[in-house]
Amino acid sequence: MKHGGETTAANLAPACFYCNRYKGPNVAGIAAPGGLVTRLFHPRLDVWEEHFAWEGPVLNSRSDIGAVTIAVMRINLPNAVAVREILMGERLW
Repeated sequence: MKHGGETTAANLAPACFYCNRYKGPNVAGIAAPGGLVTRLFHPRLDVWEEHFAWEGPVLNSRSDIGAVTIAVMRINLPNAVAVREILMGERLW
């Protein structure tokens, strides 16, 4: 792995193709224009509800970690929101 971790099940985090395509090797991002470098959400160490909240098909941040993760992974691009909206309408999300 790029950052020295082992390629083992315990060290990998499952992600859909869409999220993984944007996350790639990134482990951080810039919190806001002119902001500090901030790490991404860590699914094994962080509590989801401390960093994110759903508002329908849109994911909102509750912290800088949440904001950076949403931005780096492009979670709220219009096509992603549209897919979630369709899935919600079909009661699959």
